[in-house]
Amino acid sequence: MDISAARLRALRAALFTALCVTLSAGSHVLLSGTGLPLATVAVSAAAVFALAYALAGRERGFARIAALFVPLELASDALFSTGQESCYGTGGHAVPGALTALCGGGTVGGPFAPAPGPGTAAWLLLAAHVGVGLLAAAWLRLGEAALVRLLDALAGAALRRLLPALATATAGGRHRTAPVRAAGPARKAPALPLLVHSVVRRGPPPGPAPA
Repeated sequence: MDISAARLRALRAALFTALCVTLSAGSHVLLSGTGLPLATVAVSAAAVFALAYALAGRERGFARIAALFVPLELASDALFSTGQESCYGTGGHAVPGALTALCGGGTVGGPFAPAPGPGTAAWLLLAAHVGVGLLAAAWLRLGEAALVRLLDALAGAALRRLLPALATATAGGRHRTAPVRAAGPARKAPALPLLVHSVVRRGPPPGPAPA
């Protein structure tokens, strides 16, 4: 069954967006120890959903899911860093200015102690992001394959139920009875000639044969 229908396509894109944005935002809050502006998270989710919906026209393999998921996760992380610096500054306090409206509306996550130490290498954080992204892409691929198998099973069950009805309708169309004509007055059989069944036998007269 085709999984590119509008509802299934939106559902798959929403699941992709929820996993991507949640992992990126959650890891960023835990690593930075600062909450994220709600508007920044909303903008990131809208952009990821639009891109995922555009590319959800057919089933995707693990390589293509990972090639989309990992860069989007890193891009969302960069966007969250920009939002934090623009809204809260380096000290974690609100910064007044042109972005006040964008920074308003609450925050995602609360103040946490940063998980890594201040000397944590950037490549280690990048490796953590990539590893989590690959695991998430594998999980999404398994879900994609399970959805396809489920839809195929439902389509097969529906087809098996329709086959007897189709066979009956086809057989009824082929074996149609001839229309019955209206009965008219009975006709008399034509009279047979008198000598139709006569048999002619010719031969010598009975008696002794002449010497």
